[in-house]
Amino acid sequence: MIAQLIQNPPLTTGSPGGSAPRHGDAGAVRAHQLRFSSLFHPGRGVVVPCDAKGEVDLDTLTERLRNAYLGARAMIGREYGYPTVEHQH
Repeated sequence: MIAQLIQNPPLTTGSPGGSAPRHGDAGAVRAHQLRFSSLFHPGRGVVVPCDAKGEVDLDTLTERLRNAYLGARAMIGREYGYPTVEHQH
């Protein structure tokens, strides 16, 4: 179920040329998700859509989800474990 462990998830804002499909656009497929599991509350955490390499396109996230993602990244090792890339069901 877990594809790989990411030590330092990349922080991306899309492709430089802007030609990559965006989440929600026709033809865009997000078959993976990046999961930050809580260290203290089993079953809780932050999940964001990503590609197979664990790269998250910040431009496609809502403000609330973007803030949760950035907060989870900042709290790795304190509140959240290292994120994992999972195939979406």
